Amino acid sequence: MSIEDSKTYINQLGRERTPFFFMIDFDLQEPIVIPLGEMSADILYDINGITNYNSYSAKDTSIEYKCIPYSKEKYGDQFDEVVRELNYGNSFLLNLAARHEFVTDASLKEIFLIAKAKYKLYFKDQFVVFSPETFIQIKKNVISSYPMKGTIDASIENAEAIILNDPKEKAEHNTIVDLIRNDLSMVAKDVQVQRFRYIEKIKSQKRELLQVSSEVAGRLPQDYHYNLGDILYKLLPAGSICGAPKQKTVEIINRVEQYPRNQYTGIGGIYNGDSLDSFVMIRYIERENDKLYYRSGGGITAMSKMQDEYDEMIKKVYVPTS
Repeated sequence: MSIEDSKTYINQLGRERTPFFFMIDFDLQEPIVIPLGEMSADILYDINGITNYNSYSAKDTSIEYKCIPYSKEKYGDQFDEVVRELNYGNSFLLNLAARHEFVTDASLKEIFLIAKAKYKLYFKDQFVVFSPETFIQIKKNVISSYPMKGTIDASIENAEAIILNDPKEKAEHNTIVDLIRNDLSMVAKDVQVQRFRYIEKIKSQKRELLQVSSEVAGRLPQDYHYNLGDILYKLLPAGSICGAPKQKTVEIINRVEQYPRNQYTGIGGIYNGDSLDSFVMIRYIERENDKLYYRSGGGITAMSKMQDEYDEMIKKVYVPTS
């Protein structure tokens, strides 16, 4: 399905108030739109409590896994190239991602069932997502976005104060909130930051993380159902996982990163005929041949230090279990 075909189809389903599932990849090359009544059994989701499978307790509540991190040497070379682009003024913030070999005896479906997250997706045994990050929500005619920027290990003493007062983290978060506010202003009126830099906790088997989020919201026209496709595509790709300015930063990402992102850092979601809820496809494990790979990344600014960014990227390799 092409971008234009998917946009037209989403507009049509919205006009008809027909519930549907959608998934749009980072590169906007392979959009998928499926009416909920036509969903196949090899696509499972739990989107903020809306599911299409019989939820049950998995046999195990944890899994054994090992992460083989992406080469620090390769990451360092890519980091240096990103910093050069930042110094040239071609970007102010760039989300640099890599993939790590993920070794486990668990299947992707078992990981999907075990993981605890606000948004989960299992797609045809190709990949699984357990994301904490909302892309946009639309309720009545209010559109809201919740960008996440800033991560720290909760076990660190005074972790919350450290992350909230770190100059680099402040600058990164401010840039993304400003980007999201500008993005929403393309489709909505009266866009405002409702909550700024609040803390969310995410637990895994091995650690608890603190992540910093904000809430940005605006008002859509009453007939927004007729234009859902146009609204979604105007906001893509998600600003929190590329950077600013968006177009030039995406060009740098595509040149610097070794692997195409495909569905990683794309978006998925559900329209129920009345409201829409969607998420950014992070915390992502994909299958390639007989191996699994975990994708993770982080925002790079002029104040970033390579070792700190590399360590943060590795800390994001986890399966949330509570």
